[in-house]
Amino acid sequence: MKLVAPLRSFGRADLALAGGKGANLGELMAGGFPVPDGFVVTTDAYALVAAGLSTREAVERAEVPAELRRAVAGAYAELGGGPVAVRSSATAEDLPGAAFAGQQDTYLNVVGEEALVDAVRRCWGSLWTDRAVAYRDKLGIDHGEVRIAVVVQRMVEAEAAGVMFSADPVTGERGHLVVDASTGLGEAVVSGLVTPDHYVLTPGGEVKDFRPGRREVIVRGTAGGGVVHESGDGTPGERLPDAALRELAGLGTRVAAHFGRPQDMEWTYAGGRISLVQARPMTALPPPPVGRLNPLQRKLLTVLLEYVPVRPYPIDMTTWAPHGPAGLMAKMTAYFGLRGAFEGFLEERDGVVYRLNPPRPHPTLRVLGTPYRFLAKARRYDPARWTEDPRFHAFLRTNRELTELDLAALPWQELVRVPRRTLDAVQPMADLRIDYLPGAGRALLRLLSALKLRRRGKLFGALITGARTRTSDANDALEELAAEGPDGARFEEMFRAFLAEYGHRETATPLLVTPPTWADAPDTVLGLVKVLAAGPPRKASGDDALDRLLASLKSPRTKARLDRLVRAARAGVAFREDSHFYFTKPLPVLRRSLLELGRRLFDDPQDVFHLRLEELEAITDPDTADLRALRSAVTARAAKREELAGVRLIDPRAIYPAPATGDALVAGAPASAGTATGPVKVIRDPSEFGKLDGGDVLVCPYTNPSWTPLFQRAAAVVVDAGGSASHAAIVAREYGIPAVMGTGDGTAVLADGRLVTVDGDAGLVTAAPQHG
Repeated sequence: MKLVAPLRSFGRADLALAGGKGANLGELMAGGFPVPDGFVVTTDAYALVAAGLSTREAVERAEVPAELRRAVAGAYAELGGGPVAVRSSATAEDLPGAAFAGQQDTYLNVVGEEALVDAVRRCWGSLWTDRAVAYRDKLGIDHGEVRIAVVVQRMVEAEAAGVMFSADPVTGERGHLVVDASTGLGEAVVSGLVTPDHYVLTPGGEVKDFRPGRREVIVRGTAGGGVVHESGDGTPGERLPDAALRELAGLGTRVAAHFGRPQDMEWTYAGGRISLVQARPMTALPPPPVGRLNPLQRKLLTVLLEYVPVRPYPIDMTTWAPHGPAGLMAKMTAYFGLRGAFEGFLEERDGVVYRLNPPRPHPTLRVLGTPYRFLAKARRYDPARWTEDPRFHAFLRTNRELTELDLAALPWQELVRVPRRTLDAVQPMADLRIDYLPGAGRALLRLLSALKLRRRGKLFGALITGARTRTSDANDALEELAAEGPDGARFEEMFRAFLAEYGHRETATPLLVTPPTWADAPDTVLGLVKVLAAGPPRKASGDDALDRLLASLKSPRTKARLDRLVRAARAGVAFREDSHFYFTKPLPVLRRSLLELGRRLFDDPQDVFHLRLEELEAITDPDTADLRALRSAVTARAAKREELAGVRLIDPRAIYPAPATGDALVAGAPASAGTATGPVKVIRDPSEFGKLDGGDVLVCPYTNPSWTPLFQRAAAVVVDAGGSASHAAIVAREYGIPAVMGTGDGTAVLADGRLVTVDGDAGLVTAAPQHG
C-alpha cells in the first residue's frame, strides 16, 4: 500500500492511485514541463482512513493513523516545509466528459504540518459535498467506485495567474489559444471573482485579440497561512509581458500535443517564470470550424442538419443510421456513380458522436453509365404501380412477422438477433427506391418542361401538391380524431386504430432509432389532435391549381396530355413519400427489441442506447457474462454525452451564412411565397406540438413529416435548418403559407408571443407593430 509518493513518480497510468490531477501533473513533470515540486497523498491513504464513510462531516472527523501522519510530515519536510497548495484529485476526473471542475476543494497557502493534515482531510471530505454527489448522480457515476487523492505542491506566490485553453472554447478553433489572467493568485480567475484580462494567442504567441479585465478582487497569500481577498480598484492593470505570453502559448501547444487532445490548464507567473499547476482535457469543446464549403457540400449539409436534430447514440450509429434512410441514400447514390454524399458524415470520439462533417461526394467510373441506367429503370418501373411489386409484399410479410414477435418471451440468443433481422428486412425497400425513383424523376421533369413551354412554370409546385399519400391519409385520420374529440364515444377505439396504422412515424428524425415513435409517445399525437380541434384546418390547394390550368386550355388533347403528366408527377411524389412511410415500418420493432435487451442488462433499459450493436451481439448469456466492462462503457459514454449536451454538431453559420438583413430579426432562404403576420410560437420538439394556436408563426429547429398537421393551423413557418426543397418548404407551399428556411438561429432570436411578419418571398422575418 502506497500512502504518499513524490509527484514526479506518477504518470497517466496511475489514475487509480493519484487521481486525474495528480497523474497529469506527474506526467508533465516527467515530460520536462515547469510544474512546482510536490507529492501525492494517494487513494490508498483515503481508503485507509475513510473506507465506509459517505458524508463530509464523517470524513473530516476521521482520525488519521500515525503511519500516514508520519508519511505526510516526511514528504512535507522533504519539500522544504513552508507554504503549500493542497488540491483534490478524484479518480473520476479521468472519465471522458467529466471535467469535475470545482467539484472538490483546493486550499492555498497552507502552512505547517497540522494545517496540512487538516487540509488533506477537508479535501477528502469534499468528495461528499452536495454539489459533488449531485454531479456524480447526474453523470451516473457509482459513488462507491470513486476515490480521491490529494496533490500537495510548493506554493507559488504569483504576481499573476489564470487559466489557459489550448483551443478556443467558444469557436472550437484549434489554431488559437485562449488565456485569462489577473493579478495575484489564480483563485480569483478560476472562481469567477474577477473580470480577467482575455488574450487570444497564436501558437507562436502573437496576440490576435485582447480585452482588458477589471481586477475587482485580488487574492493573495498571508504570512501565517491562508489567503486574503483584497478589493481591487476595478481598472485594467498591466498586461502580461510579451515574453510570458509567448511562453504560455508554447507551453499550451506542447501540453496539448503531449496529451494528444486540447487541454484546460491553470498557470502562475512569478519572477519572470511560468509554472503549470493543472492540466486536464478540455470539455464541452465545439468541433473545429469546417472552413469553406463548396455549393454541393452546403446543399448536402442543409439536408443532413435537418435530419440530425439530436446527437445520435452509439446504438444509432450501428443500427438505423447506416441501414435506415441515410444508408438507403448512400446505396442509391453509389448505384448511380456517386460516393461520399451520405457516408462518414458523423464523427465519433470517446464512443460518442462528436460532430457533423461536411460530406465529400465524388463520382466513380460507374457514373458514366448513369444516363443509361436511369432511363432504363424509368421505362421499366412505373411509380404509379410500385405497390404491385412482389418485393413490396414480401417486405410487408416480413415486417408483419417481426411485429408479431413476443420479444419479452424470447430467449436471449433469439432476442439479440432481432435487431439484425430487422435491419436486413428493410433492404428490399432500398432496392425498390433505386428502381422506381428514376421514373418519378422523369415524370416530374416532363411536367416541368411542358409547363415551361407554355410559360406556366410557376404552377409546378402547386400542381404536384395534390398527390394522395400516406402522410395525407395520416392527416385525414388526425382530423377525424379531432372531430370526434377525446371525450367522444369512439375516440379511444379510433386512437388505437390510428396508432396501429401510423404509430411507426418518427417524432424527431427518421435517421435514428433512439427517439420515440408516435406509438412510443402518444402524447405527441394528442398534441396534434388538440391543435386540429381548435379550428377548421387549412386544406392543400393542388386540385384547385389543376382545375385552373385545365380551364385555361382550349385543346382537349392538350388538356388530356397535361392531366396525364400531372397525375404521373403526383404518382412520383406519392412514391417518394409513401416508400419512406413503409421503409420506416420496422422502426418500432427495432426500438422495442433494443429496449428489451436493455431491460435484461440494466436498471434503466435506455442505457442500452450507449452501447454498439456488436457489443450486444457479443454477449452470449447475460446471466453469466461479466458485464462490468459494458457498464463502465455506458457510464463513460453517458458522461461524454452529458458534456456535449450544449455543443452543436456543426455551427449552422457555416451552412447558412448570415445575409444582409437590414432591420430584419431573422433571415434565411425563401421557401414558400407570401407574407403573414402573427405571434411567434417556438416549438422545439414534438412534445410541444400542443402549444401551437391557430394563427401562430411556427418557429422550430427542424421538421419532418410528423410536423405536417401543424402547417394546417400556422400562419407561417420559420425553421433553423433546411432549404427550399426540404419537407417543411414543400408542405408550406402545399398549404399556401409563407416559409423561411435555414435561418440558423430563429429559435434563439425569436421569443414566444412576439408579433412578427414573415416574408416568404424575401426570406425575412421582421418585427410587426405591437397592438394594444
